[in-house]
Amino acid sequence: MNKPIIIGIAGGSASGKTSISRRIKDEFADVKSVLIIRQDDYYKDQSDKPMEERVKTNYDHPFAFDNELLLEHIKMLMEGKEIDKPTYDFVNHTRSDVTEKCYPCDVLILEGLFVLEDEHIRNLLDIKVFVDTPADLRIIRRLLRDVKERGRNMDSVISQYVNTVRVMHESFIEPSKRYADIIIPEGGKNTVAIDLLTTKISSIIHHSML
Repeated sequence: MNKPIIIGIAGGSASGKTSISRRIKDEFADVKSVLIIRQDDYYKDQSDKPMEERVKTNYDHPFAFDNELLLEHIKMLMEGKEIDKPTYDFVNHTRSDVTEKCYPCDVLILEGLFVLEDEHIRNLLDIKVFVDTPADLRIIRRLLRDVKERGRNMDSVISQYVNTVRVMHESFIEPSKRYADIIIPEGGKNTVAIDLLTTKISSIIHHSML
């Protein structure tokens, strides 16, 4: 198997990264194997900490991620090796005991807050994408997601956004936009931008087969 095409999709919390990743996967599902890896699954393990310490973690800072393991796994997939990807338990604020077997692929989509912020990860990417969605939409989406899917209450989500999410976005995520090859406003609803992105991916796939 040839080295996979690696696409990095970064952007603020709830900007639409996952929607775009799924659209790309659906586009190529019939012709190529596509694997999506979420940086969120590589939050550092906190099982050695009491719950009162875990809940204080700043999940919107680069230091919250185990990028060494993420890089190791990306390189293993590039070498044609399978990995046991970690998963994260957002209710208990630590890494889950459950892992997911991931196999080598033709197209690897890596999505997460700091995919473009980390130079080592950035250097492995063939296409660098930044999803640029207004802050008001992102906070609404994040509020709905965290309450419905992650067992949070509304007050804690809003407090976290005001005290850390917004600050971290301005400090780390927004500046990483300058590294993007493609900037997609409005996330998964921007069909024109997604069509252009999939056309570019098709071009790379075509040239890799020559």
